[in-house]
Amino acid sequence: MQRALLFLALIGMAAASAGAQSPAHLSPAVKAFVKVDAPVIVLNHVRVIDGTGAAPRADQAVIIKNGKITAIGDASSTKAPEQAKVLDLTGYTVIPGLVGMHNHLNYMADHSSELPAPLPNQITFSAPRLYLAAGVTTMRTTGSFQPYTDLNLKRKIDAGQVPGPKIDVTAPHLEGPNSILMQLHALTGPDDARRMVNFWADSGATSFKAYMNITREELRAAAEEAHKRHLKITGHLCSVGFREAAEAGIDNLEHGFLVDTEFVPDKQPDTCPYAAPGAGFENLDGNSPKMQELFRFLIDHHVAITSTLPVFEGFVPGRPPLQQRVLDALLPEARVDYLVTRIQTHAVPENDFAVRLKKEMELEHAFVKAGGLLLSGPDPSGIGGTLPGFGDQRGVELLVEAGFTPVEAIRIATLNGAEFEGKADSIGSLAAGKIADIVVIHGDPSANINDIEKVEIVFKDGVGYDPAKLLESVRGIVGIR
Repeated sequence: MQRALLFLALIGMAAASAGAQSPAHLSPAVKAFVKVDAPVIVLNHVRVIDGTGAAPRADQAVIIKNGKITAIGDASSTKAPEQAKVLDLTGYTVIPGLVGMHNHLNYMADHSSELPAPLPNQITFSAPRLYLAAGVTTMRTTGSFQPYTDLNLKRKIDAGQVPGPKIDVTAPHLEGPNSILMQLHALTGPDDARRMVNFWADSGATSFKAYMNITREELRAAAEEAHKRHLKITGHLCSVGFREAAEAGIDNLEHGFLVDTEFVPDKQPDTCPYAAPGAGFENLDGNSPKMQELFRFLIDHHVAITSTLPVFEGFVPGRPPLQQRVLDALLPEARVDYLVTRIQTHAVPENDFAVRLKKEMELEHAFVKAGGLLLSGPDPSGIGGTLPGFGDQRGVELLVEAGFTPVEAIRIATLNGAEFEGKADSIGSLAAGKIADIVVIHGDPSANINDIEKVEIVFKDGVGYDPAKLLESVRGIVGIR
C-alpha cells in the first residue's frame, strides 16, 4: 500500500513539474521528432503563400526568432541575423499552419451491421502525430467522446510532453434522445443543456457542438450559456434547420448545406428526418433567390459554415484515389475493414453521392461569393479512409475542385479558421509578429494544389518537426491507438 501511494505521489510531482514548464521546453519524447530547432532560423529562397489570399511571393526570406516571425522579405535584400540557422529552401513553398475546424481524436472502429451503433475508438496517440505531420498546427476537436482524455492531451501538448497541434477542445456533443451514437448523453431539456455547457466550460472545454436530435430550445439555452462564457457553439444538425439554428444563436454549422433539413418536405419541428436527409438537395441552386436569401440570413447572423468535403467524398464510387500512405498508417484490421466497407459502399446502385458532392461544392462556393465565412475540416470518420491530417490536406484539394483558387483554398484552411477562433492576431497567416506556425512544402501548391501533400518540415511555435518521423511512429496502428 505504501509503495502504491509513493508511486502515485511521484506521478503527481512529475505532472506538477511538467505543468510548470514552458511549452517551448520540449521533453525528450518530443525532441525525437524535431528536425530544426534554433533561437534564430532563416527560411531562405522560399515561395511565400501568406494565407491572406494574396498572390504568392517568390524568392523570399522568412526570419524566425524565439518562436515568432520577425521578418519576411526579398531574399536578396533581407539580411540574416548573426548566428542564425539558414535553410536554403529553393524550390520550396511556405504556407501558414493549417487550422482544422472539424477534426477528431477518434476513429470509427467498426462498421458492422451487427452493432447497435457506430463505435468510435479514441486514437489519442496517433491522431495528434498525423495532424502535426500533415501541417495542422491548430485544430478544434468538434465533439468529444472522451473529454477528459482530450483535455489532458491538450495539456500535455501545451507542456511540451507530447507532439501534436494546439487543440481547441470541444465538450461532449449536446444531443437529444435516439442518437445514432451510444456514447452520448441525452439532454432532458433546456436546463440540462445549460448545466452541461457550464460543467464542461468549468472543466476546460473551449467550444461546444450541438448534434442531430437537439431541440431548438435546448440549442438556444446552450448557445446563451456558451456566449456568457465568451465561447462558441457549432452544430451537426438534423432536428433543427439552419435558419432556426441561426435564430437560436449558433455560431457555426458543420458539413456545409447537405445536412440542412429545412428543405426536406413535411419535416416536423425538433425532429430529425433520418429517412430523408438531403432530400431535394440536388435541385438547390446557389444563385437562386431562395439560397441567396439563406446565405444572407446566415451572414447577417454571423454564422460560419464548415466544409467537410473529404468525408463526403468517401461515399462517392471511385473516390478518393487510394493512397499507400493511408493504408500504411492503418491498423491491419482497420485497413481490411475500410477496404471492404469502401467496396460495399461504392457498389450500392442507388449511390448518388457523386451528384451530392458536386452540389455541395457549388453551394459552398456560392456562399463564399455571397460574403460568407467558410471554414475547413475533414471530419475523419465516415467509412474509415479519411484520416487525421491527410484529410485536412485533401480538404484543400477539394476546395480547389469546388472552384476556389489554390490561394483562396489555403486561406479557407488557415486564416478563416483563425478568424473564427479569434486568434488571427497570432496565427492563420504569415506576417512579422505572428507565431511561427509554418508548413514547408516541396513544390508549389499555388500551381499544383496536390503539392500540399509534400510536407517536409512543420514549424509549430518556431520549432520544426519532421513529418517522416511522425508518420513512421504511427505506421500500422491508426484505428486502435
